[in-house]
Amino acid sequence: MIYRLSATVIKIALASLLVGVTLSAMNITADQVLRDIGLTPERITAMLQTGITWALPHLILGSMVIVPVWVIVYLFRPPRS
Repeated sequence: MIYRLSATVIKIALASLLVGVTLSAMNITADQVLRDIGLTPERITAMLQTGITWALPHLILGSMVIVPVWVIVYLFRPPRS
């Protein structure tokens, strides 16, 4: 499982590198692409901060329920051979 995950990450990284080199050779930058779709790096940062600010309290609250339930289920599972 770890092998498949790492192989997939490596494939995505290589494909991204290839596309990045190709776009760079055509004088296309990330700033240009973002501007064309109406985004700025500052706007993306603000959107990420808003998302994290919303998600973090919900994640913590949910984990306060899920983690103890998981521990109890894990403790009462029959032993594996």
